[in-house]
Amino acid sequence: MSVVSLEHATVPADTGEVTLLIARRVEPGHEAAFEVWAKGILETAAAFPGHLGYGLFRSSGGDAPWFLVHRFQDTEACRAWQESPERAAWFADCEGHHHTEIARRELTGMETWFAKPGSTRPAPPRWKMAISATLAIYPISVLGSLFLTPRLTPLPLLLASAIVACVFNILMTYVAMPAVSRLLRGWLTP
Repeated sequence: MSVVSLEHATVPADTGEVTLLIARRVEPGHEAAFEVWAKGILETAAAFPGHLGYGLFRSSGGDAPWFLVHRFQDTEACRAWQESPERAAWFADCEGHHHTEIARRELTGMETWFAKPGSTRPAPPRWKMAISATLAIYPISVLGSLFLTPRLTPLPLLLASAIVACVFNILMTYVAMPAVSRLLRGWLTP
């Protein structure tokens, strides 16, 4: 198998989670074989200690790549998978007929909110990510204090806090951060 890595952006060690994004191009006619291979390697990785989840995103057609996503609890868990004989066996069993790696990125912390799959651009500086996250969470905090918190006061503290954390997390992930990163795209990665 021929592997061409356009980018391998390893972020400085962090105590947080690591997301590994891999883009692979599949030759026409080999999509079914690749999907079986991809699901197999993802499920094998999922059995490793510290693996938190995975995803497979099919090509949008034409020459567009497929994306494989692994989440690990830390850099050590990610490294253990990448250096494992199990992973090597999967690559030994796919001899070049159905895919080529075209990009790979390792992301930690908030960088996953700012990464565009398939992009070779590095993540913005952490201080810009912190400002962006603050701009995203501020309106959620204000609105939560006005509308959500007063309705949760009769509940036990731990339950009320869990509800607030869940609502804030969903709003940050699916509403606020995508909107802020879109609005500040030119400033974040000029």
